[in-house]
Amino acid sequence: STSQTMTAESLAPTACTTIEEVGSTGVGALTITFLILAVSTIIFISRAGSANATKKYYFSSIFICTFATMAYFAMLSGQGWTAIAGCRQFFYARYADYIVTMPLIILQLGVVAGADSTQIAATIGADILSIASLYLASVSVVTTVKWFWFIIAICLLVCVIASFARGFKESANLRGPDVSSLYGQLAALVMICFIAYPMVWLFSEGFASFSVSFEVCAYAMIDIVSKVIFCFIVMAGNDSLASAPDAYNDYK
Repeated sequence: STSQTMTAESLAPTACTTIEEVGSTGVGALTITFLILAVSTIIFISRAGSANATKKYYFSSIFICTFATMAYFAMLSGQGWTAIAGCRQFFYARYADYIVTMPLIILQLGVVAGADSTQIAATIGADILSIASLYLASVSVVTTVKWFWFIIAICLLVCVIASFARGFKESANLRGPDVSSLYGQLAALVMICFIAYPMVWLFSEGFASFSVSFEVCAYAMIDIVSKVIFCFIVMAGNDSLASAPDAYNDYK
């Protein structure tokens, strides 16, 4: 146990003399993503004002992009980070973003599908636990503990994806072929992104193979797809959503 304690102390951020920080490429990615998210937020707010039957589909989009904009501004301003084991810069602001925006993405997907509110809530619950587990894996000093948290996060993520592929999909099918097709596009996009996040984690916070700048760029690309492109596809499908019947009484 003494050797384990010594190992933990040597890996602890306090023992760092230098920290691997984000470079100019990473700062560029943070800036571009911040601007894209900020402009998208303004577009969704302006469109929500003129929307009638489809107004409810804009609310999640507005808050997804608003919160992500705030998180990117914090990271760009040098806030929301600490040093983790291996003397690496770790942006915990990203996880504050994910624990709010990912449940909102699921809520948006559930509302589009017309899924039962209890199923949406259960899927959101599993996702929040998955994000919390991945955060705990990132800040773990002991290797075995790190990978234990990572495995928990992946198991919970599998539950989330299974809910998209089965329960949500069945509800979307009841809303007609147009909504079913729209849901298929959105669900595929979200599932790919939700799988991509832990893949990037594996080689950044996990094995530390990627540089901090490469990690920031990779996460930025996934964020743009899972948040901005996702919300614009929902907006483009407004006509189909407005004329579609509700699968459940929850949204009538």
